[in-house]
Amino acid sequence: MEQITSLMVSLAEQTGLAQLWWGNVVMILVGAGMIYLALAKKYEPFLLLGIGFSCIVANVPGSDLTQPGGLFYYAFRGVELVIIPPLIFLGVGAMTDFGPMIANPSLMILGAAAHLGIFIAVIGAKALGFTLAEAGAIGIIGGADGPMAIFVTMKLAPHLLPQITVAAYSYMALMPLIQPPIMKLLTTPEERQIMMTQAREVSRLERIAFPFVIAILVNFLLPPVAPLITMLMLGNMLREVLIVDRLAGTAANDLMNVITIILTVAVGSTMAAERFLTLATLQIILLGLVAFMGGTASGIIAAKIMNKCSGGKINPLIGSAGIASVPIAARVSHVVALRENRSNFLIMHAMGPNLAGVFGTAISGGIMLALLGVK
Repeated sequence: MEQITSLMVSLAEQTGLAQLWWGNVVMILVGAGMIYLALAKKYEPFLLLGIGFSCIVANVPGSDLTQPGGLFYYAFRGVELVIIPPLIFLGVGAMTDFGPMIANPSLMILGAAAHLGIFIAVIGAKALGFTLAEAGAIGIIGGADGPMAIFVTMKLAPHLLPQITVAAYSYMALMPLIQPPIMKLLTTPEERQIMMTQAREVSRLERIAFPFVIAILVNFLLPPVAPLITMLMLGNMLREVLIVDRLAGTAANDLMNVITIILTVAVGSTMAAERFLTLATLQIILLGLVAFMGGTASGIIAAKIMNKCSGGKINPLIGSAGIASVPIAARVSHVVALRENRSNFLIMHAMGPNLAGVFGTAISGGIMLALLGVK
């Protein structure tokens, strides 16, 4: 009997149960919560399902998936080596119609205004004792651009990559929960019901010239972020020339789907309790929320000012779409407008500032990298 008992104890010690601690349980519940939001609430399931699942697995003791040689480890290496972010931008470019932004360039102001939250978070992070480089990396969470957050963090504070990546992608997925209360607080029912006039038709020449012009300008003026914007414009060029549909389709669909799986698995795998349940992580997550809320508010306030100047022709709800998460932010603006008026289709108008927000985040990140001497 003693031998059997000893054998059972030995077997138990070799399982993950012997290494389980409360932190693992907390993070497993966090992962389960993400999956619940994805399945029950339909909050960006393409992001939350992969992140939540890999978060759970990463916190089951005994698994070597996140250790050197493990599958999740190599997925994260693609993020760490900044291979995944440019490929995501390639796919986004191939999927994106920049027509709404080209048709109404004045709305690019909203893409700039909605990034005030980035600099609010930078100031807050510095006040909490983070270094200037760390504060810059934390602030970029407010741009709501996951690949850009990864890129800037790897340049400025690579040791904070897990926390910043998780905060950025989690808040992007939760935007339908975070933004509407702020949008309703800062706008009146009358403003939310404003119906905007249809934008002009964008010519084929404008669509084809756009990616070439932007790629050249970014490489001249913002070389620190040129890899991402160049790939974004390459993807968009493949889409707009209309003669390489197979390449554009691959970038927008098959490649994008594969990269999304790898990215979400990589992000979730960094959420191991021992490195994630720290004071710094809590501070970063709170600062990220402040950045998101501040950017949403500043974008709406800027849109309200533009509405007054235009004589009531701009729905202030599109200001919140100036955050760079394409097309999540534009879709949130559209849904909130529909709740006020079932005939108010705001999606294409909101895409203008939403797309401008991509460049706003790139400019903000480029400024930080340039000021801190990173090339």
